[in-house]
Amino acid sequence: MTALPLDNALTGRAAGVRLLLTDCDGVLTDGSVYCSPDGEGLLRFSRRDGMGVARLRDAGIETGIVTREHSPIVAQRAKKLGITELHQGAVDKRTVVAGIAAARGLSLEEIGFIGDDVNDLEVLQTVGFSAAPANAEFSVRQSVHFVARRGGGRGAFRDVAEAILAARSAGAVTPTETEGPTIRLVPEPSRRWVTVGHRAIGDGEPVYVLAEIGINHNGSLDLAKKLIDGAVAAGCDAVKFQKRTPEHCVPPEQRDLQRDTPWGRISYLEYRKKVEFNFAQYSELDRYCRDRGIAWTASCWDEQAVDFIAAFDPPFFKIASATLTNVDLLRRLKSTGKPMMLSTGMSTMDEIDAGVDVLGRDRLLLAHATSTYPCPPRELNLRMIDTLAARYPGVPIGYSGHETGLATTYAAVALGACFIERHITLDRSLWGSDQAASVEIGGFMRLVRDVRAIEESIGDGVKRVYESELGALRRLRGTPPARTAVAAGQALVG
Repeated sequence: MTALPLDNALTGRAAGVRLLLTDCDGVLTDGSVYCSPDGEGLLRFSRRDGMGVARLRDAGIETGIVTREHSPIVAQRAKKLGITELHQGAVDKRTVVAGIAAARGLSLEEIGFIGDDVNDLEVLQTVGFSAAPANAEFSVRQSVHFVARRGGGRGAFRDVAEAILAARSAGAVTPTETEGPTIRLVPEPSRRWVTVGHRAIGDGEPVYVLAEIGINHNGSLDLAKKLIDGAVAAGCDAVKFQKRTPEHCVPPEQRDLQRDTPWGRISYLEYRKKVEFNFAQYSELDRYCRDRGIAWTASCWDEQAVDFIAAFDPPFFKIASATLTNVDLLRRLKSTGKPMMLSTGMSTMDEIDAGVDVLGRDRLLLAHATSTYPCPPRELNLRMIDTLAARYPGVPIGYSGHETGLATTYAAVALGACFIERHITLDRSLWGSDQAASVEIGGFMRLVRDVRAIEESIGDGVKRVYESELGALRRLRGTPPARTAVAAGQALVG
């Protein structure tokens, strides 16, 4: 894992931390409560955060939990991680933290605190180093010294731990020498992450998997829910719909064209209306996704659709390839302040440049795509992932695929795609223009499983002899045990 670099004015604050305290709900957990069949409240923790506690301890930095909540699960988690400074039911966190400092003989300047909500602001303003997860309340993110790339329960604590360790390694000055205004901490210019909801998308992060439902629901709320269930079962990060205002999106010359549909032979305009969900239906889908624990978004094809979807506060907006040259729409999307994922199918490099210029690069993700449904392999041109990465340094590059099969999507991941998007369907033989280029639920399960295996197998390019190889080394090369131990000691990492 790459540590976040620190601005010089804050390295002293981070390096001076001797005790790192954290809220629990929304920092060590993702803030959600899941119930087991017997009604027990369950919490989601990140393994990365546990490693962060261990790495800090190795560096002589203790950790603790100060939370308003009461939970036996939190106590069990603290015990497992060896955290002895556990304070549950802490209504006045500032007083609790001051008491901890006094008992340990520390100044408040030597304490770091991670919080995510407004009830943490008081204590965040009194400690030497304050931090927040990526999905903390806006007022909290604006008030702290450091904002993690990841959300609560998704590795935010680990991000903060790595920042502190990086500051120590840099031989930072003492906290008393860092007077002056707070400076925001930012990633290296050559590496880029964009935070969407509880996830960061970019270098070193797990591939973000987006299942596009699109209009494969054929206007059926029940079918849409089944597709959401399939995406959840597969382990996808989000599902995506499409939203149009038919009166704005269908050209006048096409409105009266007749089309055979599941509702009979009707005009194209009427068909477009049939596959659009209304506000009440989207409200139900929003509730359903929240209950199922999966994010959702939509590609908006007109400005009115942007306002419609924005009411549901999606973590990001998807921009379809077809609308890349619609400058007014791009400006409207940018005005929402949300991250944007832009597909680049059927576009020239000049058109992509112009779209990027309108949107800016701060919250942008670019997806290579070829807008043929289904797309033959010879037209996928996956090396465009490298081309886009070189042309837009610092912008996470992904892949939106419309081919049949999974092999070429795996290739996109191996070539460095930070996120992938594929259409999802219950049955590729169903009626609809996108069904044939979609992936059925069983295929999506294999897709996510194998993408995770590819991520794990890519490695870092540093040759080493693994401990698991030592038995074969002894048997096949006859290496004496003493020599093996020396070789292993030189080559093995961790």
